[in-house]
Amino acid sequence: MADDLITAARQGDIAAITAQIAAGADLEARDAEGATALLVATHANNIEAARLLIEAGADVNAKDAIADSPYLYAGARGHLEILKLTLAHGADLTSTNRYGGTALIPAAERGHVETVASLIAAGVDVDHVNRLGWTALLEAIILGDGGPRHVAIVKLLLDAGANPNLADGDQVSPLTHARNRGFTDMVQLLQQAGGR
Repeated sequence: MADDLITAARQGDIAAITAQIAAGADLEARDAEGATALLVATHANNIEAARLLIEAGADVNAKDAIADSPYLYAGARGHLEILKLTLAHGADLTSTNRYGGTALIPAAERGHVETVASLIAAGVDVDHVNRLGWTALLEAIILGDGGPRHVAIVKLLLDAGANPNLADGDQVSPLTHARNRGFTDMVQLLQQAGGR
């Protein structure tokens, strides 16, 4: 029965999910990768499937074998509607992925502006440092493309109080990284925020 729920979630089969929930299927059952039905629905960005599962009580923080949870994955991939559902249903803002980063860090790296804004509004630590020694601000600069989305994210992070001088593990500052990459808009924002 649990396999049926996971299959239905993967396919976004609302009728089957509804029937499985009504029949008492285990919402926290796992597939071979350790993913729950909710995580499978999140992978596919099946919003209605995710909504049904979350409203039935599925754990938004349940991690799979590679430390992804529905909350962390939705944040990293910019699946905004599912992310908002997880935030409204107990997402652990301090939870970290396999790189030791919060959901904010990959969201910033990948240029998901609205996701970054939602995570900041929810209260995720803007200065969290992952195992690579990088913050969301550093990832937006180092791994971003310097375009409008990443510039908007740098502004959001700085406006939310991100430390413009929190250097990477090699003690290279965000401002130095932005200068080295030729990202003039980011350089200007960092300087205005007191970056050195």
